[in-house]
Amino acid sequence: MQSLTRREVVVTFIGVMLAMFLASLDQTVVGTAMPRIIADLGGFSHYTWVTTAYIITSAVTVPITGKLTDMYGRKYFYVAGLGIFILASFLNGISSTMTQLIVFRGLQGMGAGVIMANAFTVIGDLFPPAERGKYQGMMTGVFGLSSIIGPALGGYITHNYSWNWIFFVNIPLGLIIIALFILFFPHLRPDHHKHSVDYPGVALLVLTVVPIMLGLSWAGVQFPWLSPPILGLFLFSAVIGLLFILVESRAREPIIPLSLFKNRIVAVSEMVIFLSSCGMFATIIFIPLFFQGVLGVSAVTSGNLMIPMMLGVVAGSAISGQVLSRAGGHYRIQGAIGLAISGLGLAMLSGMNAGTTLFQATVNLVVTGFGLGVIMPLYTIAVQNAVPYHQLGVATSSAAFFRSLGGSVGLAVFGSAMNNRFAAEFLSRIPPVIKAAVPPERLASLAHNPQALLNPAARAQLDSLLMQTGPQGAALSEQLLQSLRQALAVAVSQVFLIGILVLGAAFVVNLFIKEIPLRRRRIVVTPPGNEKNAG
Repeated sequence: MQSLTRREVVVTFIGVMLAMFLASLDQTVVGTAMPRIIADLGGFSHYTWVTTAYIITSAVTVPITGKLTDMYGRKYFYVAGLGIFILASFLNGISSTMTQLIVFRGLQGMGAGVIMANAFTVIGDLFPPAERGKYQGMMTGVFGLSSIIGPALGGYITHNYSWNWIFFVNIPLGLIIIALFILFFPHLRPDHHKHSVDYPGVALLVLTVVPIMLGLSWAGVQFPWLSPPILGLFLFSAVIGLLFILVESRAREPIIPLSLFKNRIVAVSEMVIFLSSCGMFATIIFIPLFFQGVLGVSAVTSGNLMIPMMLGVVAGSAISGQVLSRAGGHYRIQGAIGLAISGLGLAMLSGMNAGTTLFQATVNLVVTGFGLGVIMPLYTIAVQNAVPYHQLGVATSSAAFFRSLGGSVGLAVFGSAMNNRFAAEFLSRIPPVIKAAVPPERLASLAHNPQALLNPAARAQLDSLLMQTGPQGAALSEQLLQSLRQALAVAVSQVFLIGILVLGAAFVVNLFIKEIPLRRRRIVVTPPGNEKNAG
């Protein structure tokens, strides 16, 4: 691969930002529409699965793509990932059942995994570590911009058209980006040596990650935590995981080189990434449910309320990236500050209830978002700075893998905890007069799927049922809805409290990271036959 001109660097970086915008826009658009989706398709117990399926497949795809792009180049993987993403967007838009939506979201996650694996790696191709903080901050700014547009756009489309169109909007933008990549994106490839793909490693990685994610998602929802199906999935994943480690230790070109984790900076950084993602993902996913289900606001208002949080993310990331580049790489100090602010934000969120004002909720979200923004650029740069250039793709994608894995674990565990706590709280809060008026099977259904809070048709049906009890029917309906709101508020608050504990663990682990100065040399990429790794 020949050296890139300044124009090629600029065009490449713009293309990467557009692809990042597309992938991150989809996540934030879908989050706001989820309450309406489950109201139309049913499946409250699968609330987190639409996101979890996306994260599982992207988590598996990211390290595989990172290694393959180190071997064969970035460009055509980018184009393929965008193509998969667009196809899946169309299939999601025409889904008519929750099962279809979950399956096609999984396919979409594969495309997003390819895009994400390349995005931050290409920054490593273009800029030296000492400058990457600024550009990582810009990339996070793109994520923040899409996150600002996404909730509002998702709310507007869901309210005025239908949730199906939140997926269709990806298609025209995605086709434009594919055309730009084919025409202008350089064929970035670290070397021109002959390589062999670690197919056993790929297969074992998939068989390790998917079962444990399935077990975490089903535990406490479809099956008890200690039931044979759940324990069997965990045991299977553990056995295959050990086999994966054995195979990777002997592979000529392992899909995830185990030597990476002998590096203390890499090991500690990726542990912090895992824990912080586990703790913070719950905020973005469960906040719209709180706004729409507990506070009773519309999907449009819910989307608008997420904008201040994303502005906080953009501000925190921009400041953090600039400080990291200018101060020489004090990622341990900045990480501790960001985690502390994020924990404070979650503590503020955990105190919300049905009486919380929109202003209070907005302040809580801004604090949480700013802390999250401070964290986001740090650890990927720390990992890139700690490895040689020929491992840039796999090292960067491993950081993205642990971020996705942490988010998936967090969603699975927090989703299970929320469902269980909601059911218990609701059943304990039902007034005796309502228990006498409403059939037990209907109350049990509400305990696992509070449709009346999210779906006007379901609420009308419930009102109609209670009106049959006589003049007190309207009052009984309001009491029942209040019980649902209170139970949901308690359940979501518990999610935030668990998140604080996880961020506390990340704070402790962060203290053990070793700081080394960020390199200020740019990678020198020379024509085939004369490659060199300048770090």
